[in-house]
Amino acid sequence: MINVTCAIIVDDSNSILVTQRSASMKLPLKIEFPGGKIEEGETPSECLIREIKEELNLDVEILFEMPANIHHYVEFSINLIPFVCKVIGGSIELREHVSYQWLNSSELLDQDWAEADVPIVENYLNSLNTI
Repeated sequence: MINVTCAIIVDDSNSILVTQRSASMKLPLKIEFPGGKIEEGETPSECLIREIKEELNLDVEILFEMPANIHHYVEFSINLIPFVCKVIGGSIELREHVSYQWLNSSELLDQDWAEADVPIVENYLNSLNTI
């Protein structure tokens, strides 16, 4: 089981940042919330802040954690831990991904998501309806 964090980054207009995996990554060209593997001795929130800086050159502030999702791919299993965040510094530089988009919540389900992210998207959209 690989513990992985992901960032649901929202801006002031409630657009959400999504990234597209490169062709050379596992799950090539799938859409995902950016993030990465938790390293030994690191908390999930520390991991998320580090990974977003490494992958996108963004500094983020975590607003809250969402429920995690365990997903079993054929070759590996992940425990995906999502955090809703906002950007507090930096500017986007794609260091691992091929592209990014800022989407409205109504556009999220229309993307070609990595399978583990789909329940995260659904939970996030459901949370918008309960606020």
